[in-house]
Amino acid sequence: MTVLRLLAARDAADFAAWYRAGAEYTDRVADGMGFERAGVGPDGADPIADPAPVVAALRDGRTDLPPATARVVAATYLGDAEFGAPFLAYTPRWYRLALAGPVALATRRLRRVAEPFVERVRLDGGDRVATATDAGATAGPAGAGVPPAGPTYSWPADLAVGADAVAAVRDAGGWAAFERSFVLADAVLHTEWFADVARAGGIRVPEDLVDRTLRESAAYYTGRRESLSPAVRRFQRYLFADDAWVRDVDTSYRLDSALFGVWERILRRERRRLERRERLDG
Repeated sequence: MTVLRLLAARDAADFAAWYRAGAEYTDRVADGMGFERAGVGPDGADPIADPAPVVAALRDGRTDLPPATARVVAATYLGDAEFGAPFLAYTPRWYRLALAGPVALATRRLRRVAEPFVERVRLDGGDRVATATDAGATAGPAGAGVPPAGPTYSWPADLAVGADAVAAVRDAGGWAAFERSFVLADAVLHTEWFADVARAGGIRVPEDLVDRTLRESAAYYTGRRESLSPAVRRFQRYLFADDAWVRDVDTSYRLDSALFGVWERILRRERRRLERRERLDG
């Protein structure tokens, strides 16, 4: 089977496993980094550390979740919905052309699945929740509203190193250039994805760490910096555990996807390289 089976998913029940995979990934990163958790809602629930009740509700097709929990679900789906387009901008033309259609369809599906949860948060009051890049956004639990468009991700031109630095990696030609561009894209975008979803779930991610991780990672993976600082390298080591997320989705939806296999291998290789570097530096 291919990713076409995944594109057949349409409603909350279909995307229950998707939410679980995202929550478990977020939980692993937060736990590895030792980030403080404040929980969400008046009872301090933690739908990231304990996603089972949410997953059960989603599998039953329920969207009437408590607003604070709905915020986490919406942030997860919207974060993934908006992830694909900027990611493709970092990759070679042949890859962009091949994936543009499936990415656009996935974006529409995830936005639609997120809608009832966004509405639950809106009914709770407020217009939007700050994204991970807003001032103070990583300091604690999210506010009352979730923006319908999802988080704002960094495109190549948004990086301090500039679009030309990304193009030099992306357009170098060959498979190695694709792998380098894939890792660069993920290093930037999974940082922003995690910070946004973590904040929605009441996880306190230091804002200065997010900012440094974005700056250093963009410079490092475009060859403008020789190494990552220890704190950023440690953060990226946990963030690159998204190889497990890819494997989880592939298994949960019985895709047996060669494409997912490629993604998993690239991400796993970079995670293990960062782990070795961290061990060597002691």
